[in-house]
Amino acid sequence: MTETLETFPNPHPTRDYLIEHQAPEFTSLCPMTGQPDFATITIRYVAGPACLELKSLKLYLQSFRSKGIFYEDVTNVILNDLVAACSPKWMVVESRWSVRGGIHSVITAEHGDRSLRS
Repeated sequence: MTETLETFPNPHPTRDYLIEHQAPEFTSLCPMTGQPDFATITIRYVAGPACLELKSLKLYLQSFRSKGIFYEDVTNVILNDLVAACSPKWMVVESRWSVRGGIHSVITAEHGDRSLRS
């Protein structure tokens, strides 16, 4: 899926700074029931050579709407694809899922140097 993610050159490559994006309307499908799952996806990263372009990020995240995929898998797939696209120094993807069956789930996947996180 990385072919749909676009980037642009980091305008301040000599400085470590935190970038955060939130997508509060993320949806995918439960692979067991086929019912929609709803989440807020939060992406935090310290850019390497490139930054994520937001329109392509939005379209990429929307591509999961018709996919049957578990919470744990989708969070790690997103992290892997974003890391492949922009080679960050550090990145974390957090998915906060709406309550289903009385359970609220939060999945966090991390890449890179933890000392860079804020």
